[in-house]
Amino acid sequence: MMEIKIGVRSVHRELVVETDLSSEQVEEEIRKALAADRGVFAITDVKGRRVVVPVASLGFIEIGEDESRPVGFGGTL
Repeated sequence: MMEIKIGVRSVHRELVVETDLSSEQVEEEIRKALAADRGVFAITDVKGRRVVVPVASLGFIEIGEDESRPVGFGGTL
């Protein structure tokens, strides 16, 4: 699972989306959206909700690193 932060112009808060896509897949979707005339960047989160942002409104997209969730109770002290 990976966290993506999307900055939208004229919006004070960023959108935070958790997705099962890899960073390479997310980057490819961004490239496709930017290449399309009047394109939109669309991504589906881990709960199946779809986020769609017009490319013209994008301020930034921050792609987090792939996260593997720890299993068990192994904490460090």
